[in-house]
Amino acid sequence: MGKQRVLSGVQPTGNLHLGNYLGAIRNWVEYQSKYENYLFIADLHAITVPHNPKTLVTNTYTLAALYLACGLDLKHSNIFVQSHVSAHCELTWLLNCIIPLNWLKDMIQFKEKAIKQGENVSVGLLDYPVLMAADILLYQVDKVPVGEDQKQHLELTRNIANRFNNEFANNNEYILKSPDPLIGKKGARIMSLTDGTKKMSKSDLSDLSRINLLDSVDDIAKKIKRCKTDPIIGLTFDNAERPECHNLLTLYMLLSGKSKEKVIDECQDMSWGKFKPLLTEISIAALKPIQEKYQQIMANQDYLESILHDGSEKARDIAQETLKKVKVAMGYSTPL
Repeated sequence: MGKQRVLSGVQPTGNLHLGNYLGAIRNWVEYQSKYENYLFIADLHAITVPHNPKTLVTNTYTLAALYLACGLDLKHSNIFVQSHVSAHCELTWLLNCIIPLNWLKDMIQFKEKAIKQGENVSVGLLDYPVLMAADILLYQVDKVPVGEDQKQHLELTRNIANRFNNEFANNNEYILKSPDPLIGKKGARIMSLTDGTKKMSKSDLSDLSRINLLDSVDDIAKKIKRCKTDPIIGLTFDNAERPECHNLLTLYMLLSGKSKEKVIDECQDMSWGKFKPLLTEISIAALKPIQEKYQQIMANQDYLESILHDGSEKARDIAQETLKKVKVAMGYSTPL
């Protein structure tokens, strides 16, 4: 048997931060040799909320370069741009026509974001989970890396696959494979620097809430110096009344590579005044090789474009094969 296929994507909106890296990308790098990986830049998802057309392409290249700078190896991972594979949009429409509207209205993320956007909420935001399902189902993947906030979307994808197969597949054979979740390592959920109860996010209005992978040394130092703490001396994990303390210790543990037990022993009697410079030093050291590799890749635009071109062609071959099966099952004639 060949390797199982894994697919994941990140939107080219804003800068990737430590939450993205420690919660997702670093896990991809660690297990990439075990799987056949398809990693895409989700630029179609990026326009479900108001966006800046002038920066969309730039952000796409930046994200692709950061994928590579973080250690994704083209021997194991295929990187492509979502909008370069038209089958994503075509399958989304076909799936739209077979699923109930209430499946989408019940999605938690839509409810939360719709409240923020009010009357300006788009149909695209409502339909976002169907596009996500199409992204996954096109590539007949075995596993999808998911965090807590994406579990409902993956379950919807599984429901759509099962509904389609029940309606259109013959002889109990599946046309669309129902994927399983690939759960990352426990402890990789990184919270905001300004509120330890909220996940670190690109959409947070305050840049002080996150450390971006391309932040300068001065910016990293400033953000850690200003991050929210408490007046208690002595640092501990897993205290519900000290979420910021737990978050910053987790950051230190993951970036330093030390065990939880060693971090507890090292930091249990520390003051914030002593710990923050330590976290700053570790953060700068961890991001330095990523930033250096990123600069090298961005300096060779032809190389980057060739990677995305080849990646999209490879993805297109698989996606079109799945799309053809779907269309034939739904009664469409195959193109001449």
